[in-house]
Amino acid sequence: MTAPATGGSKKNEKYQHILEAAIRTFARKGYFNSTISQIAREAGVADGTIYLYFKSKDDILDHFFSYKTREVFSRFKEEVDKADNALDKLRNLIYRHLEEFETNPDMAVVYQVEIRLRRRLSDDQIREMSNTYFDLVSSIITQGQREDVVRRDLPVALVKQFIIGAVDEVISSWLYSSRKYRLVSMAEPLVELFIRGIGTGESGSP
Repeated sequence: MTAPATGGSKKNEKYQHILEAAIRTFARKGYFNSTISQIAREAGVADGTIYLYFKSKDDILDHFFSYKTREVFSRFKEEVDKADNALDKLRNLIYRHLEEFETNPDMAVVYQVEIRLRRRLSDDQIREMSNTYFDLVSSIITQGQREDVVRRDLPVALVKQFIIGAVDEVISSWLYSSRKYRLVSMAEPLVELFIRGIGTGESGSP
């Protein structure tokens, strides 16, 4: 699935406008409670205009996962590529991930909620959407092991689950806390946790 051709055309601008309006509607009302009419009202267009760009409400959400999230994940990779060593790459990734979701909390809500609850997407589509991020984390871990900043005795898959799970939980906690603090303020503590763990290195035994 692809978005309309890019290039600043009015058609692409309208597609983007409707997609953003749908994300806001899904985030505030929930996907299943949202209607095409509500999305059209949020976008300031007629109901029929929605169908010029999307087949249905389901199709809009498909575009969110297949296009919008891929667009965001590509920015993650751009940020990672600015660094040379694994620790800086990990730090850049965490900061950019939290910054993107803090800047667009509606997108964060839809992504965090619907990726868990939604099951009508094919497994292949979910896998394709996720692999970009998972592969990026895996490559950072592998480089970190080569550079001796990540333990080599730990399976890459386990470390990847640890990192992704922690970031995911931090974002979810921020969303449910009514966003009373800066999400990006958790970036450095997360990186420190990933690299140093929670132990002090001292025995608690007498």
